[in-house]
Amino acid sequence: MAFQILLNIGIALIWMLLKNNFTGIEFFYGYLVGLLLLFVLRRFLVYDFYLRRVYAFIKLIVLFVYKLILSNIDVIKIVLSPKMDIQPGIIAVPTELETEWEITLLATLISLTPGTLSMNFSEDGKTIFIHFIHVTDKEEAIKEIHDSFQKAIMEVTQ
Repeated sequence: MAFQILLNIGIALIWMLLKNNFTGIEFFYGYLVGLLLLFVLRRFLVYDFYLRRVYAFIKLIVLFVYKLILSNIDVIKIVLSPKMDIQPGIIAVPTELETEWEITLLATLISLTPGTLSMNFSEDGKTIFIHFIHVTDKEEAIKEIHDSFQKAIMEVTQ
């Protein structure tokens, strides 16, 4: 991926040299030409087209912001309700993520959303113990984490 980015920047610089115009807009045009060339030649490259991962990263950020807003609304409802009708619980969430970096990112994203806290990892590091402020269905909570954060992290890293 880094090679493709450097190659794209190199194509943009060559574009600027050929046009003999060293402005930001010409660099941008050269960058777009480089993107087009890399996209056309993507089957000859070793790795996937790098904009796919950039798009997946942007989707991960948007997903996190969306979940952050939803969980803030849920916590506000719990705090402002006259009765504390909550069912806190600790759930062991198995993960299919492979590297420590991916598992740490998942635990961090979970801890940053209000109402959840990553507490501990299993010995093999494949299970995260998460405290939920309100959980009604254990399997649904596990499925939600797998379908949202875990899936988005796998799109970015693999």
